[in-house]
Amino acid sequence: MAVLFLIIGFIVIIKASDILVDASSSLAMRLGVPKMLIALTIVAFGTCAPEVAISFRSVGLGNSEMALANVIGSCIVNVFLIIGIASFIRPIKVKHMTIKKELPILFLVTTCFAILMLDSMFNPLTANTFSRSDGLILMLVFMIFVLYLVNMLKRKEDEKAEKDIKYPTFLSLILIAVAILLIIYSSDIIVNSVTEIALALNVSDKIITMIAVVIGTSLPEMVMTVTSAKKGEFDMALGNIIGTNIFNICIVLGLPIVIYGDMALTGFGVVDILILFLSSFLLFWFARSEKTINRKEAIIMLAIFAFYYAYLII
Repeated sequence: MAVLFLIIGFIVIIKASDILVDASSSLAMRLGVPKMLIALTIVAFGTCAPEVAISFRSVGLGNSEMALANVIGSCIVNVFLIIGIASFIRPIKVKHMTIKKELPILFLVTTCFAILMLDSMFNPLTANTFSRSDGLILMLVFMIFVLYLVNMLKRKEDEKAEKDIKYPTFLSLILIAVAILLIIYSSDIIVNSVTEIALALNVSDKIITMIAVVIGTSLPEMVMTVTSAKKGEFDMALGNIIGTNIFNICIVLGLPIVIYGDMALTGFGVVDILILFLSSFLLFWFARSEKTINRKEAIIMLAIFAFYYAYLII
């Protein structure tokens, strides 16, 4: 039954992601706003729902290790695995505005997060903790992103001919909402099925957590990004990951910390923080090199992901 549910979950998530890409693209063209804006907001925040639920639950219960694994792991998976797979299938073309604005904002957010996690580096007598003030700093950094989104609303893009727009505005909104719900629900089915199969095969708890929780909750972003890249909707593909990572760091982790208070940084060291920083830096570097993330760069991303996961598991 677990295998059957796993297959059903993948069928639903793939079809729902296909609808989400088309509906989001149609909505952007109907409203005359950049597709990147829809990807950075509605799509990114919507596909973040599994991470939000896990983060609030784990921080509330004092499980700092799961809360951090949820956010740090998701950010690393989103770039090195998801962008890696998507750009290997079809090289992702990056617009000048994305290189100039969106990717630097992601780099700023990630760098700020990395610095806030390294208390002991600045004061060896202090243990690494994530305090309420750190959470507030992330929330303030998130406001920069919000201001940028507001500014994006002022940019109008040329609308395509009416026949090129697949869905009307109201239907697009309904389809986006339904597709996001289906993606979240089917990803939950997949995570539960993978966990059940792994337990039946006597796989260790660590491997179950790294695969079922971190990669499992990133399935919405993975299918959405790969589907967008295959359709040539590169703004959707990249915008989804940029928006998701910013939202993950600032809101998924920052907001629960502000609400529940300080959290000890256990189970995570310099290597994890370095890989997190590297994910944002390399994404920006590869994008600005030729304004394309090509297959060679995709292989580098996938190799880093493989080595990092091997380091974690071994």
